[in-house]
Amino acid sequence: MFLFVGLGNPTRDSEDNRHNIGFKIIDAINQKFSLSKQKPKFKGLLTTGIINEKKVYAIKPLTFMNNSGICIRELIEYFKINAEDIIVFHDDIDIDFGKIKAKFGGSSAGHNGIESLDKFIGKDYSRVRVGIGKPKTKADVTDHVLKDFDEEEKIELKKITTDIVDSMSILLDKKLNLFSSTVNNK
Repeated sequence: MFLFVGLGNPTRDSEDNRHNIGFKIIDAINQKFSLSKQKPKFKGLLTTGIINEKKVYAIKPLTFMNNSGICIRELIEYFKINAEDIIVFHDDIDIDFGKIKAKFGGSSAGHNGIESLDKFIGKDYSRVRVGIGKPKTKADVTDHVLKDFDEEEKIELKKITTDIVDSMSILLDKKLNLFSSTVNNK
C-alpha cells in the first residue's frame, strides 16, 4: 500500500502557482491510472486505486502548504500506512526548472510543507522534488513560489508530469536513483 501526497495550496488563485506542482502531479496520476473520483476526506482531496497491482491512495491536502502534516498524519493513522510507503511530490527552488530529484528522507531545506510533514510524521518518507528554479534574490523566494507558471513553463510542466507518471513503476519499486535519471533523460 502506497500514499502519494501532492503539496500545494487549495485556493483557486493558487492553482497555477509554482508551489502547487505537487497538486498537478497528483491530478496527472489520477487521470493516467483512472483512480477514484476525488473526495474530501482527512482534510484533503483523496483518491484511491490500483497501480501495478499495488493499492494506492493519493491526496492533495486542503490544510494549506504550511499545515500539510496535519492532513497526512490523520490519513496514515486511519489506514495504517507506513511512512516508508509515502511518496511526496513538491516544488524545490534549489533545483533548476524542470529537473527532478527523488530521495528518501533528508532536510526540509526551508520548505514549509516538508517541515510540516516532518513535524507530524517524521522524515522516513520518499520525496520527488521538482525544480522550479531559483529567484534572483533570497527576498524574492515567497513571490517566486507563489507566482504562476508562464505559458512556456506550462508546456514544459505537461512534459514533466507525463514523464513522472510514465515512470511510476520505477517509483513504486522504490528505485529512487533510477527514477531520477529516467525522468531527467526523457
